[in-house]
Amino acid sequence: MAQNILVLHGPNLNLLGTREPDVYGHQTLADINEHLQVVASASGAQCLAYQSNHEGELVDRIQASARDNTDYIIINAGAYTHTSVAIRDALAAVRIPFVEVHLSNVYQRETFRHHSYLSAIAKGVIVGLGAYGYEAALRFALAQ
Repeated sequence: MAQNILVLHGPNLNLLGTREPDVYGHQTLADINEHLQVVASASGAQCLAYQSNHEGELVDRIQASARDNTDYIIINAGAYTHTSVAIRDALAAVRIPFVEVHLSNVYQRETFRHHSYLSAIAKGVIVGLGAYGYEAALRFALAQ
């Protein structure tokens, strides 16, 4: 069972609750993170969340996960999903299993959102389940 889980949130996810709530829902990022910590602690695990609007900071945090006993990563890379080879390469380099999460169903949206640089190396991909997608990914990680 994964004991130390890192949840990474990419650009603009700090605006959850106010940013296009018809697409992304009404829960804030703080709401989501708090819920994940409750679910993880009920299983005896730790869940640490990190958000950045900056690609390099996300890469740095992924690299740091190789040294801080992270067992599993849950990542919503936001728009970087569709553009960042650097984030993909960092995830591949640390060799920590991860689940890719998207609040909206990217396949019902613009065509450019249909491609992910992360999916091919992810253990799983969850799209379109709103904030529950994070919990589903966490429960999957906890079972590993």
